[in-house]
Amino acid sequence: MISRAEFARRRRELMDNMEENSIVILPAAPERRRNRDIDHQYRQDSDFWYLSGFPEPEAVMALIPSREHGEFVLFCRERDREMETWHGYRSGPEGAVENYGADDAFPIADIDEILPGLIEGRERVYYDMGRDPEFDRQVMSWVNSIRAKVRSGAQPPGEFLALNHFLHDQRLFKSAAELKVMRRVGEIAAAGHVRAMLAVKPGMYEYQLEAEYLHEFMRQGARSTAYPSIVGGGRNGCILHYVNNDQKLKDGDLVLVDAGAELECYASDITRTFPVNGKFSAAQQALYEVVLAAQLAAIEQVAPGKHWNQSHEAAVAVLTQGMIDHGLLKGELNELIETEAYRRFYMHRTGHWLGLDVHDVGDYKVHGEWRVLEPGMVMTVEPGIYVSPDDDSVASKWRGIGIRIEDDVAVTRKGCEVFTDGVPKTVADIEKLMQTKQRAH
Repeated sequence: MISRAEFARRRRELMDNMEENSIVILPAAPERRRNRDIDHQYRQDSDFWYLSGFPEPEAVMALIPSREHGEFVLFCRERDREMETWHGYRSGPEGAVENYGADDAFPIADIDEILPGLIEGRERVYYDMGRDPEFDRQVMSWVNSIRAKVRSGAQPPGEFLALNHFLHDQRLFKSAAELKVMRRVGEIAAAGHVRAMLAVKPGMYEYQLEAEYLHEFMRQGARSTAYPSIVGGGRNGCILHYVNNDQKLKDGDLVLVDAGAELECYASDITRTFPVNGKFSAAQQALYEVVLAAQLAAIEQVAPGKHWNQSHEAAVAVLTQGMIDHGLLKGELNELIETEAYRRFYMHRTGHWLGLDVHDVGDYKVHGEWRVLEPGMVMTVEPGIYVSPDDDSVASKWRGIGIRIEDDVAVTRKGCEVFTDGVPKTVADIEKLMQTKQRAH
């Protein structure tokens, strides 16, 4: 669990990097309507959560370095016995101070009266203009109310700066507490994938398999997934973002499961591909071994001093050679890589940052150069091969095979740590696990 002290440290680090005489304005995520009068389960904005740990909607945070009466100001809903009876408890301004470390807290209904006074006299406003048009208009109304009083001596801010430029770089480097949470959510997701391998059988529907790992996620305390889950049997495994999950799993097919749990807003992201009947065919195993070799080669490139793209380059080299070896591509290795011929069967990148967002924040390039990896960064490593079922230019045995193998990897001082290695991924280990299930029945 992330402590109040850690949230305070994050705010302090951000304010230390701000220009003098400035203010941060950051709104909470709005509630999202699912249908008619029903909302989706609420999930806080990642930036707002990162700086406060405050879980409620209808809130606005202001960070004001050197403010005499306290630097962390929070506007939130007041306590309301009737509304709390229907929808759950609220912190109220008193709880925002007592439980979340706000120096001052005010009712959100009073924000139009109070916040312009906090902005007035500040030269710069750190705010991400364009993310929420409705809130943009509110911010500008506050600034314009100050401008209208210039002849009376009011001082409006003269500059808006993008908050995410500073905050997202800070979020890229995970603390020990964050890594502990991410390690745990990786273990939970791994347990869900193991359960899926043990449960799968021909004739089961994809959504029934999905239910197995969702059960395990929630059983272990992860109340939601980190993203819409992919359960693609057979040819559906060739659809990168397949989420229908409504087809019957067939004997002899592979199933590609891309599913991650979320814990304390931190994401895990795992993909495994395994045979529905517990045994890889010769063709399936041949391509699977290529993808696994590519993933292992890519993970070797996750270490301090390596740059972001080295893992992708390593994976591409292994995948392309494997495509040549199995007749999917013809030509010379370096030329096929240079012309990106491999993208016919491998059309995505080998990974992405991971954290409070499954595709987490942080620049991949700095001053036009690939970012150098440093301890505390967390990324996925997820090469794949996808042979379209309609590609009649390749041997029929390859068609409709989609394979991806993905793990969550943290950069450490000496190399890297794989958070999700609790799920088998060699052919031998997968088949051994699945045969254990078959013997049990």
